[in-house]
Amino acid sequence: MGHEPKRVVLYIDSLKLGGAERVTLSWAQWLSEAGWKPLVLTRQPRSWDFYPLPEGVIRVVEPEDPGWMRRLGPMAFPLRIRRLRHWLIEERIDLAIGVTSLPAIKLLFACRSLGLPCVVSERNYPPLKRIGRIWSLLRRWSYPWADLHLVQTKAVGEWLAQKLGAKRQLLLPNPVKWPLPAFNPHVEPELWFANNGVTVNDPVLLAVGTKSDQKGFDRLVRWWIPLAERDQRLQLVIVGLDERIYHGRDQQAELRSLLNNWSHLQPRLHFPGRVGNLHNWYSRCQVFVLSSRYEGFPNVLLEAMAAGCCCVAADCPQGPADLVASGVNGILMPSTTDDQGWVNTLSRVLKDPSERARLGQAATLVRDRYNSSNLAGILVGALASLTPKQSLKSGH
Repeated sequence: MGHEPKRVVLYIDSLKLGGAERVTLSWAQWLSEAGWKPLVLTRQPRSWDFYPLPEGVIRVVEPEDPGWMRRLGPMAFPLRIRRLRHWLIEERIDLAIGVTSLPAIKLLFACRSLGLPCVVSERNYPPLKRIGRIWSLLRRWSYPWADLHLVQTKAVGEWLAQKLGAKRQLLLPNPVKWPLPAFNPHVEPELWFANNGVTVNDPVLLAVGTKSDQKGFDRLVRWWIPLAERDQRLQLVIVGLDERIYHGRDQQAELRSLLNNWSHLQPRLHFPGRVGNLHNWYSRCQVFVLSSRYEGFPNVLLEAMAAGCCCVAADCPQGPADLVASGVNGILMPSTTDDQGWVNTLSRVLKDPSERARLGQAATLVRDRYNSSNLAGILVGALASLTPKQSLKSGH
């Protein structure tokens, strides 16, 4: 009689467009392929989902809080933990993985009294990703309980160990799949550009992200202005920003407002929104720019390098320096670089097609270094070692 598959839950706020969400589904797929039974649990409804669900992965949504619980605010935290604990028991979960701070904290509290192994994965650089005073206190309290912390960079791991007592760690950078996967919505760049008066020969600066402030898109627009004044053909494309309001802000409108004194440049600033065929957009750009103020591990930079883009990246905390050897497979801009320094560097690479080709070709080596199959074996092996001989299935 065969063994019942190990049941593992991966808990994250939503499956909206984003790096953490995409990596969560990659892990779920790896576990499914290894014979586990993965469940992806989110707080937000399926209507938020951007990515297709891998085969063999079960999709679950937390019940919505009743009105009386919402009115309790933070005081309802123990009730939410109790509900989550009951769900873990009912679903006979063998292992729990919390992805990003808040889901990880909740899982740690829920698993604590069950003796259920719990794994934590921070997806940003914690000192720069604010989660509020109460959540910070809960994180400081609970993170030492984790059986394992999955960290994307050594710097994040060192901070977690020093500040939060997270001693048990596995360094697991994000994977890149090649060819890059494609899904809906499919937005063809040449058709987009043709509809916006852009010719096939017009040069393009490309950036990708969903959070304008973190990604430093305001800085990028500032750097682009003098470049666009010099080259009447140069386009700036920022993929990933929705037209809809994000946390009370219209990110596209805020960036367009930076051009109030340069209204003639407005037609050359483009927001295609959410795009499922990013590989086509990487292929169309002359330079990919990572202007971020901070990162956890820059998925879009990794993808752009895999696609053979000439990449110019801010040496922000944390991740770009793990990917880019400046002058070898891209250009890494020191954190002390001022606006003029950025303008000068971007101007230089835009004028030098042979340099762009050399850097882009060298960048493609990340396809092997961050190969999914290699990283999948590391993750599955580490998680298998945590699975208890006696689980919730046998009467915990």
